[in-house]
Amino acid sequence: MKKKFLILFLLIASYSFSQSVNDYKAVIIPMKYDFLKTDNQYRLQTITKFNLDKAGFRAFYANETMPAEFNDRCSMLYVDVIKENAFLITKLRIAFRDCYGAIIFQSEIGKSKEKEWGLAYSEALNEAFKSVYDLNYKYNGNTNKIKSPVVTPSVSETVPMAVVPVAATVPAEYVPVVVSEKEVNKTVMVENKSADLLYAQPTSYGYQLIDKEPKVVMKVYKTSNSASFMAIKGSVQGVLVSKENHWFFEHYQNDQLISEKIEVKF
Repeated sequence: MKKKFLILFLLIASYSFSQSVNDYKAVIIPMKYDFLKTDNQYRLQTITKFNLDKAGFRAFYANETMPAEFNDRCSMLYVDVIKENAFLITKLRIAFRDCYGAIIFQSEIGKSKEKEWGLAYSEALNEAFKSVYDLNYKYNGNTNKIKSPVVTPSVSETVPMAVVPVAATVPAEYVPVVVSEKEVNKTVMVENKSADLLYAQPTSYGYQLIDKEPKVVMKVYKTSNSASFMAIKGSVQGVLVSKENHWFFEHYQNDQLISEKIEVKF
């Protein structure tokens, strides 16, 4: 069994890295990395954008309005900066992910021995960007994106409360839910019968929603809109959206829009 999982992991990894950063026309920068407490703390987002621009990328902050030519979210990369555990040294690594959460590129680790956090983070981040510069990025105009392999996590998987796993598998393909005015009347409202409150544990891609066991019930993925997440619940794919201070999991079933109220605490 372990051998099968290892083979599957290697296949996914080789598939992801076969895609090139040159296939993507822009990069989205989140307003806060997981190891930071506030938006643009220590000006790391500013430093990230400066380096991306200098490396030839078109870079946008997640909260800014982008030109219409960038309305295809899967034509863009999503940058993340990861802090590695180390003693008396600061280590940062840069990762580019596609719209499905698959890693397209990871930089070499940038290091700093500075004791002051601001200096240490900026020095380590700038050093990590050296391997990004080595990519010699140039958008190749490729509009035929290869879809990431579908690996659907089991909702019965039990995860300890203290452990927040990074996305080791590639999330199932996301199909956007677009609702027109005519379809609103066709929406079926479903009340969550379990009525159990779900708790959101932060991950590198967004959150995993767990119940009191704890068991992973749903995985949600960040978008540029804080009131909307891509969502996977078992084998069902849809969106988690906020409406009138309530969260709803919306997806299609037999061409009919299903809207399920979800009680979740972020």
